[in-house]
Amino acid sequence: MNKKSYKGLLIALLVIALWFCSLSFFLNFEVNFSNPLIYVFILIQAHLYTGLFITAHDAMHGTVYSANRGLNNAIGQLCTALYAAFPFKALNAKHHLHHSHVHSHDDPDYHHGNFFQWYFHFITQYITWWQIVFMAIAFNVLKLWFDEVNLILFWVIPSLLSTLQLFYFGTYLPHKGEHDNKHQSRSQTRNHFLAFISCYFFGYHYEHHDSPGTPWWQLWILKDKANHI
Repeated sequence: MNKKSYKGLLIALLVIALWFCSLSFFLNFEVNFSNPLIYVFILIQAHLYTGLFITAHDAMHGTVYSANRGLNNAIGQLCTALYAAFPFKALNAKHHLHHSHVHSHDDPDYHHGNFFQWYFHFITQYITWWQIVFMAIAFNVLKLWFDEVNLILFWVIPSLLSTLQLFYFGTYLPHKGEHDNKHQSRSQTRNHFLAFISCYFFGYHYEHHDSPGTPWWQLWILKDKANHI
């Protein structure tokens, strides 16, 4: 195992572990709506949900564990399953269509419309009815062990907020409007703290398209070297 593969795998496992541990804590947390920590916890869990998906995205580019594609894809499938029972193989195929046909009719992530129309299009590209049924069943099974309020606050709402986070910072802002570069993408202004908090450095989107084999945790390095804003 080379150093790069080892580090990518450790970071992926850390994100998964943080998501699991925080969710376990929050689902057992005594809810009191007068406690402002509840709203902080929701945002933390939403950010960790986004981390799950970003980790799966890295797996789509083979950067979670490049030394073993089978293990790399297994990590990706675990992340998409935990996120919302997504099939990794289908997501992987559509994501590579996005890279091959960015900002075009054949790009599944692109849509000519306002924010809400585009978001609806984005969601319907990936959500299937069987996923909704599966998640509904999972919700009712989990109610056997956890309070329904906790499930809604820390399992359902964070995952929905995460879809908005991923769409707004990782798709809408980078690709809306017209572009004068080969990747039809723009990047947010250099600010590594905001870039991480907003979407795990995926606001540095031109850099991602220019080097899709660079994992999320190294995109800030590319931004430091780039001239694109």
